[in-house]
Amino acid sequence: MKLIIVESPTKAKTITKFLGKGFTVKSSFGHVRDLPKSGMGVDIEKDFTPTYEIPDKARIKVADLLKLSKKADEVILASDEDREGEAIAWHLVEALGLDKKNKKPYSRIVFHEITKTAIENALKNPRTIDINLVDAQQARRVLDRLVGYELSPFLWKKIRRGLSAGRVQSVALRFIVEREREIQKFEAEEFWTISAKLQKEKTNDEFEANLLEQNGEKIEQTITLKLFTGEYKTKKSVIANKKTADQITAELKDAKYQVLSVEKKETLRNPSAPFTTSTLQQAAISSFGFSAKQTMMTAQKLYEEGYITYMRTDSMNLSLESLMSARKIIEKEFGKNYSLESPRYFKTKSKSAHSPN
Repeated sequence: MKLIIVESPTKAKTITKFLGKGFTVKSSFGHVRDLPKSGMGVDIEKDFTPTYEIPDKARIKVADLLKLSKKADEVILASDEDREGEAIAWHLVEALGLDKKNKKPYSRIVFHEITKTAIENALKNPRTIDINLVDAQQARRVLDRLVGYELSPFLWKKIRRGLSAGRVQSVALRFIVEREREIQKFEAEEFWTISAKLQKEKTNDEFEANLLEQNGEKIEQTITLKLFTGEYKTKKSVIANKKTADQITAELKDAKYQVLSVEKKETLRNPSAPFTTSTLQQAAISSFGFSAKQTMMTAQKLYEEGYITYMRTDSMNLSLESLMSARKIIEKEFGKNYSLESPRYFKTKSKSAHSPN
C-alpha cells in the first residue's frame, strides 16, 4: 500500500476518486508542527534557529499518520507546491521520522490541478523536497514571530492593549499613513471640461463630442504629481474656473458643427490573461465585494474539488497539455476560426512564479 498525504480532507477525497486500491490518501489537516504558543521559539544566538513542536490539535492526526506510514510500502507527500506546502511536507518527514526511526521510503509530488491526468503525471515524476522553499517559509515564520512577539507588547504598553504588529501589516500601515498624509496635504484645484451632445440633421442619431482644443491650444495638459511611492502622471483641463467655462460654452452654443471625417478601423481584443492570486482578488472584490480572505477560501474549495487550477500563483501561463485540450474543445464546438494558431504566453514579474496548472 502507498500512503499519499495531502493537507486538506477535501483534496484527499477528490484524489481518492482517481486512484486504485493500492493507494490510501489521507490529510494532515494543515501544518503538523509550529513554533510554540508560549515563548519566542527562536534561538537568536544560534542563527535564529526555530524550535518546533506538535500542537495539541495535531497530535491525534500525527499519531494516526504515523501508524499508517509504518504499514505503508511508501509514503508520498503531496502538499501544495508553494512555501507553505513544501514546509508541510518537510515537517511531515520530521514528525513521522521518515528519515530516522521510521526509515520509510518517501517521495514528494506536486500538481497544479486536481485531475486524474495531473495526479498520474505527478506520480510518474516524483522529486525530493525543495529545501530552498522550506527555508523561505521558515524565514517568513521566524520573522513573523520576531516582529510580532517583540513589537506587539510594546504597542500594548505605549498605546493600548489588543493592538498587534507584524512583518507585513506594519509595513502596510506605513504605506497607508504616508498616503493619508499626502491626501491631507493635497490642495484641490478647480478645473472644467466641456462636452456637447450633437444630433445629426433630420435624424434621431446623437453622439457626444468633447472640446479638445481652443484657438489651437490643447484643453488638457499632462501634469506630474510627486507621491510617496513615486511620480504619477495625470491630465488636467486648462479651463480654470466657471466664468471661463461659461464664456466658451456661450460661444459654442450658436456654432455650426460639421463632421469632417469618419475613420473606421478593425480592432482585435484578446481575452484577459488567466488570473494570478492578485488579479483574482481584485476581480472578486470588484464583482462580488469579497474580501481577500473570502476569495482565497472560496478558491481553495474550488481547487480541492478539481474545478480550478492552483490559485496561489504569480504565473499567467498554462501548461501546453491544458491549452491543447482546450483548443480541441473550441474547434469541435465552434470551428477552427475560433482557435489560435499558437498559444499565448505571458511574461511574469516574479522570478519565483510557478505555473498555475
